[in-house]
Amino acid sequence: MALDLGLAREVLRLRLGMMIINEMYKAKAFKVPIHLAMGHEALAVAVSALMDPDDVLVCSHRNIHYNLARNPSLKSEIDEFLLKDQGLAQGRLGSMNLANPARGLVYSSSILGNNLCVAAGLALAKKVKAEPGAVLVVTGDGAMEEGAFYESLEFMASYDLPCLVLVENNGWSLATRIHERRCHIHLDLFARAFDAPYLLLEGNDPYAYLAELRSARDLALAGPGPVLVEARMLTLGDWRLKTEDFPEGKFINYHAGPAPTVELSDWPLIRADESDPLHVLCGLLGEQMVRDMALALRRDLEGEAA
Repeated sequence: MALDLGLAREVLRLRLGMMIINEMYKAKAFKVPIHLAMGHEALAVAVSALMDPDDVLVCSHRNIHYNLARNPSLKSEIDEFLLKDQGLAQGRLGSMNLANPARGLVYSSSILGNNLCVAAGLALAKKVKAEPGAVLVVTGDGAMEEGAFYESLEFMASYDLPCLVLVENNGWSLATRIHERRCHIHLDLFARAFDAPYLLLEGNDPYAYLAELRSARDLALAGPGPVLVEARMLTLGDWRLKTEDFPEGKFINYHAGPAPTVELSDWPLIRADESDPLHVLCGLLGEQMVRDMALALRRDLEGEAA
């Protein structure tokens, strides 16, 4: 069966859009902090394609990929980051709190874990008012250490709320790897504690992600309670700091700010392995087709952003 090329184009649109924003960021065009998400595109595209008109999406401070996925206009997003009146939210929300209610992305929060509580409240309102649709909430491996994560899942499970909780696990915290700071948290066992279904997503295949998330959404709507989804990924653009203690280089990643090692080019691949959704697309569609789509999209997006 032929694959829907629209999904692949969306992955490329998000990657190139973030690369254009990254170049502007390196040139110090923005006054607001922006959390890039190169490497997260497959999940964001699948989530956006999954959503029905009655669904709502709640995001965290790293929301650029979901906002781009829900918004066909790169220009309006850039204008928002520039705090212009013609921005997506008239320049009032910037980056970490950017929402787009007209497209179902109803809330984003700069407060770690805060969006989970909001998602629980939205889901309770849906149930009380007998409204259709699911609440999808995206968080990260940092927020799952917060009390709000535990309490929100407990609330969702206690009241059988139609929630899909997506944890983007990129394996690092601020500028260091998670294992340098804390013990491993087994989300599958965490979900079992609440009798909640658990789904693990790996491999950055947007087509497989979409199929699996559709089943998870159906499960959340059928109930009882939420479905917990862990998506393992890398936020691309890391670099290595060479010191006496780390002669081969210590892994460093940017939390907010530009990705210093990423350059905009006609071929926006960052890593030639499955941590990069573009590499996965090449395996599915052929490298030349992906290159041709990327070149055409870059021209369009640069023209739009100018």
